[in-house]
Amino acid sequence: MDGGGEEGEPLQTDALVKMDKTVEGEELRSLLIPDAKDLPSIPPSAVESNFVRYYAADFLKPGHDQYVYRHANGLCVVGLAPSHAALREEGGVTAVNFNVGKSDRSEMKVTGKRKRNAQHFDAKTSLCKVCANGKEFIVRCCVKGSLLEVNDRLLKQPDLLNSSADREGYIAIIMPKPIDWAKIKDSLLSHEDYKKLRGLS
Repeated sequence: MDGGGEEGEPLQTDALVKMDKTVEGEELRSLLIPDAKDLPSIPPSAVESNFVRYYAADFLKPGHDQYVYRHANGLCVVGLAPSHAALREEGGVTAVNFNVGKSDRSEMKVTGKRKRNAQHFDAKTSLCKVCANGKEFIVRCCVKGSLLEVNDRLLKQPDLLNSSADREGYIAIIMPKPIDWAKIKDSLLSHEDYKKLRGLS
């Protein structure tokens, strides 16, 4: 009898190993393949997935709401928030002008990994002027840093601001220093706080 029990032990061990592997497989599957019930009804956009969204409400003037989308690498994309006064004007934005006084931002060229020729601006520095319903609105940097790029597509396609201001209609890309970002971050609103402030769903 004892001998029979000993011969049966390897079979029990094999069965346990198989059971463990099955459990591990099910756990791994549950991690890799989420339950459909847990998935959002609308998949997140590239902006939601890759950027932390901040907002400067009433920046220097009432109704001048701008967004600052910060990437994990530190880059900040700046543009008009949905509640910006220009976007609420009849007909929306009809023209964009990067010529703000002494320099034309659209003629700025940054080269190389070290971003040579990048101009360093303060948060209040003007980036461009947008025109809507015969009025001009100044769009500003909102963050202190190096101006790496402006969206010159807006010169020929200003309507991008009306249709997709948070994507193809962005205004500029700025790289702040970590110490400068730390200072400005606390003055910006989170996405949820911005929605509450403006009564957006």
